[in-house]
Amino acid sequence: MNTPFDPEEPRRPGLFARLRASFLTGLVVILPVGLTIWLIWSVVGWIDGVVLPLVPDGWKPDKLVQDWFGLPPEVQIDVRGVGVVVFLLFTILIGWMAKGYIGRSLIRSAETLVERTPVVRSIYSGIKQISETVFAQSDRNFERACLIQYPRRGIWAIGFISTTAKGEVSRKAQSEGDLMSVFVPTTPNPTSGFLLFFPREDVIELDMSIEDAAKLVISAGLVYPNSKDPTVPPESR
Repeated sequence: MNTPFDPEEPRRPGLFARLRASFLTGLVVILPVGLTIWLIWSVVGWIDGVVLPLVPDGWKPDKLVQDWFGLPPEVQIDVRGVGVVVFLLFTILIGWMAKGYIGRSLIRSAETLVERTPVVRSIYSGIKQISETVFAQSDRNFERACLIQYPRRGIWAIGFISTTAKGEVSRKAQSEGDLMSVFVPTTPNPTSGFLLFFPREDVIELDMSIEDAAKLVISAGLVYPNSKDPTVPPESR
């Protein structure tokens, strides 16, 4: 016989609570896989939609499959991925040609023509600088993740140190020491943000990697590098 002082036995969750927990667990397992497959499928379809219209009708993959199996015209088969292969081969061919003397001469001639066009010149130069920074120059990646006080003191934000400020920015900032170029990303889209310049003493470097800091930003603070104890960096576990 239980007395009023005996601890109450924990109640077992009901059927609805167990079903809800199982459903949420299933979502955690299925959602990343499903979104990844959907994203890859969508990107492949987008590339095919751009590349395949340039392919002659007789050489399109769906037409070849219909002719090979003798299918009627009303049977449409979505063959994805061929446009991606064509795009990769075409890009490799262009890159190989651009390394040669003739290719470099043609590129210089085309760039000279583009630089004489007022509006196209600005668009082309901006896209070219971004492409060279992202794809061609691996030594210009972010160096470290950091903490900075932004937008005012007492409020902390995660940033990515790019380099030390140089040139006119460094000369006219009237700072006693070095200025650090810090990119402060937005949540949940880390590709947009703000380029800020901080004195070196106001930038606190973090032990977490760039990837871990990006996960923290994308997840809005829900995913830490060390989920067991966020105060301890992964290297110290």
